Amino acid sequence: QSWLEGRQTKITGTKLKNIVTLRGNGKKIGFYELIAERLALPPTEENSMIRGKRLQEEAIERFESETGKKVNTDLVIWTRDDNENIAISPDGYIEKDKAGLEIKCLDSSRHIEALLTKKVPPEYQFQVLQYFIVNEEMKKLYFCFYDPRLSVKDFFFYEIDRKDIAEDIAEYYQYQIDTLNEIEQIVNELSF
Repeated sequence: QSWLEGRQTKITGTKLKNIVTLRGNGKKIGFYELIAERLALPPTEENSMIRGKRLQEEAIERFESETGKKVNTDLVIWTRDDNENIAISPDGYIEKDKAGLEIKCLDSSRHIEALLTKKVPPEYQFQVLQYFIVNEEMKKLYFCFYDPRLSVKDFFFYEIDRKDIAEDIAEYYQYQIDTLNEIEQIVNELSF
């Protein structure tokens, strides 16, 4: 135990590969892990998906208290009006703003990375687009980050406006239509 504690917050040989960037000037996850070790409670073995579900209600309450917006959480799944095979499971919806709400309760290093880069992590870009693709009435998405293990900046969110990503929405909607058509054709060919 003391060996592990002694390694925390320090750059060790094992951590070095997660910090050094050979090209460009972006930071690797090890950089954010070192910050998290100084600012957050130690991570638990809890599965991140389970932790996210457990903390989602708390995060939504936090969003409501900080913004004064009322979130509808009675949603299970949205599908496009013209194609039920294009869907998303929203975490919430703000009727008044025509805005979706997505909650992420990431590990502390990923939370800090999103905070410092001021961006939704790349692995969630398609999820962002899917909200707008599925709900054509939606004007914006509040993408929230919540990690109560952090002593500072445990909650923040980014606002994404439809107009700022309209080209990507159109491109990936068409991509899904083309993919579904191709799948349908293959299924039909294999069924006969």
